[in-house]
Amino acid sequence: LVVGRSLFALSPCSFFLFLFLFLLFPSSPLLSIPINLIATPHAPKAIGPYSQATVANGFIFTAGQIALDPATTEVVAGGVKEQTEQVMQNLAAVLKAAGSDLTKVVKTTVFLVDMGDFAAMNEVYAKQFGDHRPARSTVAVAGLPRGVRVEIDVMATT
Repeated sequence: LVVGRSLFALSPCSFFLFLFLFLLFPSSPLLSIPINLIATPHAPKAIGPYSQATVANGFIFTAGQIALDPATTEVVAGGVKEQTEQVMQNLAAVLKAAGSDLTKVVKTTVFLVDMGDFAAMNEVYAKQFGDHRPARSTVAVAGLPRGVRVEIDVMATT
């Protein structure tokens, strides 16, 4: 059984064998996927019980990044454009540490305190991704850590 292939690509016999093993031994090492934790000094250090990113089964899942300068851990000066630029730099650093980059991002989630900031954020976002167009959700929130205006997390491939 090859873990990482789609269950739909398995023969019916293999599928039922997998299902039987999963039901009989749900915590079997054969069925578990290793998770690697990512940390880099080139992005803000995680300030709670979480990682900057995790890698599992060829995918990278980043924690949300806000506009903290990794050297000072202070919020960068300026508005949503400057904050988005710092967020994208932080995400690029985390992805690099995980062996990836912005061209391998498949999904982003953008959190904005004010949807009125969407155009300014989108201008920087579009410049950073260039012709690459990952799927994206943008959500208005009541507040973000340290009073920032924008937070972004991504999912990427290795």
